[in-house]
Amino acid sequence: MDEPLDPHLCTLLARAEVTRARSYIYEDGGRTIREQKELTEIPAPPFGEDARGRRMAELMSDSGLGRVGTDEVGNVLGWWGEGSEPPLIVSAHIDTVFPAGTDVTVRADGDRLVGPGISDDGRGLAALLALARAFARARPTLVRPVLFVGTVGEEGEGDLRGARHLFREGGPGRGAYGFVSLDGAGLTRIVTGGLGSRRFRLTVRGPGGHSWVDWGTPNPIHALGRAIAGFTELALAQEPRTTLSVGRWAGGTSVNAIPQEAWVELEVRSESLPELDRLDSRIRACARAALAGVNQSANGYRPAELTVDVIGDRPAGETDPEHPLVRAAIAATRAVGGIPELAVSSTDSNIPMSMGVAAITIGAGGEAGLAHTTDEWYRNERGPDGIVRGFLTVLLCAG
Repeated sequence: MDEPLDPHLCTLLARAEVTRARSYIYEDGGRTIREQKELTEIPAPPFGEDARGRRMAELMSDSGLGRVGTDEVGNVLGWWGEGSEPPLIVSAHIDTVFPAGTDVTVRADGDRLVGPGISDDGRGLAALLALARAFARARPTLVRPVLFVGTVGEEGEGDLRGARHLFREGGPGRGAYGFVSLDGAGLTRIVTGGLGSRRFRLTVRGPGGHSWVDWGTPNPIHALGRAIAGFTELALAQEPRTTLSVGRWAGGTSVNAIPQEAWVELEVRSESLPELDRLDSRIRACARAALAGVNQSANGYRPAELTVDVIGDRPAGETDPEHPLVRAAIAATRAVGGIPELAVSSTDSNIPMSMGVAAITIGAGGEAGLAHTTDEWYRNERGPDGIVRGFLTVLLCAG
């Protein structure tokens, strides 16, 4: 049996300005897709989002937002509405996972658009602009202002730096009523749990040498190989779910040389901060034991040394499923025919969640696949419905 619509939403849907906004979102669909493609084709590698950020600022101004500007780290901000109430923040992230030099050309493949970042988060950025235009066209009455933000540093080693800056002491996010992140495609998922993660780079340095003449010199790659083998034997919690993955490693200069340096990067994820702390200690202990094993056979050579750097630390968090922001997203999802699904993920919402600010992450309509690959694709199947869902979610909390 279908769930009845929220009575507040029913009242909202009957308002003339909401009807205008919903109609406009569908009429505006062509422009939304064009901007999605345009923004995706502006490179935005980690720590290199400036060009896309500048274009995003221009489009935010064109969409009717006021006080558009860029902050110290590169976030692009624009406001809609006035009032003394704490703002509701709506965001999408500007950066992608793809390094500088990646071909970001978007091509058509049947009813799909294919290109790196076309969904994550080209779709979110285009939806953010479409939402701004819907507010400018319908001009609904609001009880609190809405702050639209394109954030930097959501992906990889960016370590959520844009969201962190937004919620810094004295930042516009401090004291916000809530935070909505538009991230990728989809019409059903509502992320209410922030999956915590910690990322490490382990570096081993030694004297190095010739593979024959200097045999017995502590080998950094051997040490890290032992360490990685030990990591795979660590018992990981099933509840709360916890994972460990080695992502990258490198070192050495030649096949017939003992390396002077080698490094490995790994990530642990968990829904529990104490579990992340426990694994942190065990990873360090395992690496020290591996290094000691290699140094035992140093044969008089200078021992190798280990350095452990934390290169990313995303806090875990959760938004109460009964919070009005979550209930609004659930009601809005049902209003466009979606079946709400509460989920856990690692997104910009981790930062406000960890600080006690209600936050959710939702898709911006359509279908997508192969995220974080150069063959990432987006299909605009019910794409406008996702933007309507976002509009209704925001209006239920700010209107």
